[in-house]
Amino acid sequence: MYAIVRSGGRQHKVAVGEQFETNRLVGAPGDSVALPAVLVVDGENVTSDAAALAKITVNAEVVEHSKGPKINMMLYKNKSGYKRRLGHRQSLTVLRITGIETGK
Repeated sequence: MYAIVRSGGRQHKVAVGEQFETNRLVGAPGDSVALPAVLVVDGENVTSDAAALAKITVNAEVVEHSKGPKINMMLYKNKSGYKRRLGHRQSLTVLRITGIETGK
């Protein structure tokens, strides 16, 4: 059984026991989080109906907070002497899926 969940503006394919990174979520390591399901596949049964998905909950546990890789940017304008160097590191949260409850 696996599910497609929405988190941090993206969709992730998850199964019980898997870990994945998403944008920073509120919560300390060890806290539980409920994620909204977009699609659930259980063997040959595919659930994509909004009314049925409202009954399904995907539970996850916050494992840790981390940062992504450094992204360096350089702004430059020709013939004017303008240069500017920028950098960014995205804040991430690692989640472990603890259960997919179908409500049956």
